[in-house]
Amino acid sequence: MHEIALTIGSLKIHWYGIMVALGFVLAILVLLKERTRAGITADNVFDLGLIAVFGGVFGARLFYVIQFHHQFAGKPLEVFRIDKGGLVFYGGFLLAFLVVWGYCRWKKISFLRVMDIFAPAVAMGHASGRIGCFLQGCCFGRPTSSWPSAVFPAGSAPALRYPAEPADLYAGVRTACDSLPLIPVQLYEAACNFLIALLLIWLLKKIRRPGGVAAIYLAAYAVMRFCMELMRGDHTDHIGMFTPSQAIALFVMLPVAAVVFYFAGRKAKQELEHGN
Repeated sequence: MHEIALTIGSLKIHWYGIMVALGFVLAILVLLKERTRAGITADNVFDLGLIAVFGGVFGARLFYVIQFHHQFAGKPLEVFRIDKGGLVFYGGFLLAFLVVWGYCRWKKISFLRVMDIFAPAVAMGHASGRIGCFLQGCCFGRPTSSWPSAVFPAGSAPALRYPAEPADLYAGVRTACDSLPLIPVQLYEAACNFLIALLLIWLLKKIRRPGGVAAIYLAAYAVMRFCMELMRGDHTDHIGMFTPSQAIALFVMLPVAAVVFYFAGRKAKQELEHGN
């Protein structure tokens, strides 16, 4: 865990913010490379990138504040400190989805084709953001004695949640203030997102159906996230037997993937009939 990248006077630059910014740059590069598949210009890419990132960050932070509201009791200004971590992907995705849809309607461009190229871009950016989560010490995993593990330092959220057992100060390496060995679930999810991004970039060349790649991304991410949640150790609330993210994966993301796939099929049929 390396929370602070550099300090300039009293200003501390967090690695989390740097990795989120890097994720945005990677996403824009993917969009620029694949933009011709959606029939959009470079100006459209930058417009879409800006509205998606602002809408996404706002939605992600709002979802986090609602889900972990106890962290902000008596500290209202901390709500705005996104440089310290605390963004929920689903909240950002849902709001970004809506603003991108509105932009496509306004500019009269194919929303399904735009979503196809957005899919690998979002996955690539998300991979970078998850590395930022690991460096910041948020979105941490469960204690483990068998998996490859990470120990977080004193004062971090993982150490406060899962403090190590008191150790002999003369013989022990860790103190009681460090965390127990935890599953580095952030790095696992970063790797999965990166692999999904590469797969989707390859599929863009193979699948001509508008919306087909987007539907695959939605389904793949939902399944991956549901599984990753089994290793998470930072959740304090549940919806029945599921974490909030698992519930969204099952009851929102997968149904949306099915709907997108359905409309992708209709669009492909219409284009085929129009071509004939």
